Amino acid sequence: MSITSSRPSLRAPGDLVAARLTALRNSFRAARPSLALYLAIRFLGLVVLVLWSASTGKSAHVLLSRRWDSLWYTRVAEHGYGFTLQAPDGRSLSGMAFFPLLPWLEEGLSAVSPLSLPDAGLVVSALASLVAAWGIHAVASHVHGHRAGLVLVGLWAALPVGIVQSMAYSESLFVALAAWSLYSVLTGRWITAGLLSFLAGLTRPIGLAVCAALLVAALLVTADSLRTRRRLPDSVAAMAVGCAIAPLGAAGFVLWVGHRQGHLLGYLDVQAGWGNGFDGGIAFARFLSSFARSGVVTAVVVVLLFLLAAWPHRIGLRQGQPVALVVYSAVVTLLALGASGYFGSKPRLLMPAFPLLLPLAVVLARSRSAYLWTTLTTMTAAGAVYGAFWLNGSGPP
Repeated sequence: MSITSSRPSLRAPGDLVAARLTALRNSFRAARPSLALYLAIRFLGLVVLVLWSASTGKSAHVLLSRRWDSLWYTRVAEHGYGFTLQAPDGRSLSGMAFFPLLPWLEEGLSAVSPLSLPDAGLVVSALASLVAAWGIHAVASHVHGHRAGLVLVGLWAALPVGIVQSMAYSESLFVALAAWSLYSVLTGRWITAGLLSFLAGLTRPIGLAVCAALLVAALLVTADSLRTRRRLPDSVAAMAVGCAIAPLGAAGFVLWVGHRQGHLLGYLDVQAGWGNGFDGGIAFARFLSSFARSGVVTAVVVVLLFLLAAWPHRIGLRQGQPVALVVYSAVVTLLALGASGYFGSKPRLLMPAFPLLLPLAVVLARSRSAYLWTTLTTMTAAGAVYGAFWLNGSGPP
């Protein structure tokens, strides 16, 4: 399962902290080529965005920091959760749909710096995207080696919706927390994994995916010990603490919203006000098959959607991908495809599922350099152009 558990260290706390810092420095040194590649890809995307926006009379800075969801995070930071907007179509749009960690960070950074709230959001997102790229490299290199880590970071940066990583959105912050939580699971640091899962749960609703990965990994370790009649690992107490902490962020916020709304499931009402819900992908399938007025076509599309989503998970398992990564990406995929909200956001909602790219990263890492760099260059160019086109469009990403 690629999950390691070690006996508790007998070293003094100071020695343990020093050892952890040394390991972190070594991890950063190993990730520097991946971070350089990430910066180069994202820089190209921003250059294309600036040129495209200038040609249409728009400001790239405004598009990145003051549009769509970024405005809502700013409103939460500035006004708290009492802000509600009545849409022209009659919907009641509440700020309580947006989880609090990014607004908190925006507010804190703006308070100690000359940055406005939108610009503070850009800085948080920029720093978080680097931490996310580092975490993605750490996960992939732990499982398949440093070259796979380099390729996975490049693929994630070059996604057609990769421009979101440079916006004042919560995706980069969430992926940073999720990637390092998953890495902590894979290396047996259960309390760290639980704390990061807790924070991920305060960032986006799909924090559920990080929590699920941790819980499944812990269950597998326990079941393996029982099956082989081996003693449970010495880290079982840390495992239990991590599992207990992991869901508290998301659960706490959802319960708080329920309290504000007057009933336990009030958060679902808030989402319904935005036109969001979960129907298992039926609405998305109807959207894709809208050219044919047939329930049979919708059913077929639903099945094909989930078979297509299951394929990279199956390949990942065949390549030896840890179950925790598969569970995480599967839950993200299920929540993204099964949501009934704005269909244009599906690619963005899938972006946190970076393990979906790991099978391709492994193949490219083992291929000739010419194939690898041709693929990355093509994806980077296409992603930069598409990202600029997408962000200059009329609908939110």
